[in-house]
Amino acid sequence: MTDTIFGKITRGDMPADIIYEDEHCLAIHDIQPQAPVHVLVIPRKPIPRLVDAEPQDQALLGHLLIAAGTVARQLGVAEGFRLVINNGEGGGQTVFHLHVHILAGRPLAEGELGQALQ
Repeated sequence: MTDTIFGKITRGDMPADIIYEDEHCLAIHDIQPQAPVHVLVIPRKPIPRLVDAEPQDQALLGHLLIAAGTVARQLGVAEGFRLVINNGEGGGQTVFHLHVHILAGRPLAEGELGQALQ
């Protein structure tokens, strides 16, 4: 796996506006937001794609969802948000370091999901 911008951010090699951080992950605002609230929850462990996660990553994957809920509460959007994980180029993934998108701040229609992160 090649190093990514998210790897550099999680190691502290590249500055970022971190809005949440713990020993397993951090959260930053997306630089190309697709909704009024668009935050990325990024694990410190560099897993390229969701399908590359292994059984020993189970706790980390669950932790990312708990962290996403914490961030949603922190941002005042806990009553309505969407989580998205893109997997692979065909799934819209552009940075190959697993991350969870939190989208909120406006109504998100069901049919919009495919267009939300293009």
